[in-house]
Amino acid sequence: MSFKNVIVVGGGLAGLIASIRLVRSGIACTLIEKKNYPFHRVCGEYISNETLPFLKRESLFSETLSPPAINQFQLSSVNGKSTKLSLDSGGFGISRFTLDNFLYQKALHEGVNVIVEQEVESVFFLDDEDMFTVKTPRQEFSASLVIGAFGKRSRMDNTLKRGFIQKRSPYVGVKYHIRTNHPDNLIGLHNFNGGYCGISNIEDGKTNLCYLVQRKQVKRFKGIRDMEETVLFQNPFLKSIFHSADFLFDNPETINEISFETKEPVLNHILMAGDAAGMIAPLCGNGMAMAIHTGKIVSDLIVQAVAESRSRAWLEAAYADRWTSTFAGRLRTGRLIQNYLFGSAWSSRVAVNLAVHSSWLAKQIIKKTHGLPF
Repeated sequence: MSFKNVIVVGGGLAGLIASIRLVRSGIACTLIEKKNYPFHRVCGEYISNETLPFLKRESLFSETLSPPAINQFQLSSVNGKSTKLSLDSGGFGISRFTLDNFLYQKALHEGVNVIVEQEVESVFFLDDEDMFTVKTPRQEFSASLVIGAFGKRSRMDNTLKRGFIQKRSPYVGVKYHIRTNHPDNLIGLHNFNGGYCGISNIEDGKTNLCYLVQRKQVKRFKGIRDMEETVLFQNPFLKSIFHSADFLFDNPETINEISFETKEPVLNHILMAGDAAGMIAPLCGNGMAMAIHTGKIVSDLIVQAVAESRSRAWLEAAYADRWTSTFAGRLRTGRLIQNYLFGSAWSSRVAVNLAVHSSWLAKQIIKKTHGLPF
């Protein structure tokens, strides 16, 4: 079958990378993003080095971005007991504000038709025409293929009546950029009752502070700041960071009802990518790498399907199989780790003691949530 054009719904890492690679292969691609670049996203902003061979090979990484290299991991319990581990593969820190904008400019340069400040309202697959109709408030498009790269939680999830969106999620994500005395090579994961906070440096001498908290904790207080002072500050590491830092946002970036439920990699013939296909627990520090990798996988298979005149059924089955074999185990491990080793005084003590007394086991857990260089 000949797939003439592709529409990518959502302009995060997976969507941008897929669109760039498709256009480079001669496949017309339109990317639709509801916001305008550059903008912030609630994200840990750490990328595993497993992505570097791919990013450099594809000219999707620039040394001028100057991301700090990260090779140490610090874990602390609710009461402040802590330990450090080396990260064998390591990673680097870079903000979504900077990286997404870099890729957006690259997409424009490569010839992707990027439409910003329009939110997709609906995607319909027309069986009799074997085509999609994609609608925004201002325009209507037709496409042979649609990639759903609309993130953690979207209007499209409701429109498609996805199973996970019908369930309430107990989690809220909160992000700040700060300036503080935090080592460039260190990523910290600091527990508090009802959640955990990641902290690592990004470009331009800034630090990203992002935490996941149970919604019921937030509801107990008048506002986020009250909750932070009462709950997060029980961990002395977090109290010290909040007291010493220069906060660069007037208000934090937030996202409600983050879900780690199982999602479908293919739904209604839409190829889901990035967090729209499945979100790993943030404590694993591998969400950005997974999004980048899914952008590669989905574009690889579309290019192959076009080159070999494969059917839609082949493409959907191949993508679902590749996505499941590559990521499903990591997501499952991430859910188990989050549920049993983090977010309470007791479980965080267990996690720290595990890391202290069995660094081999702790590194095996890290390994299980990461992939090989690609």
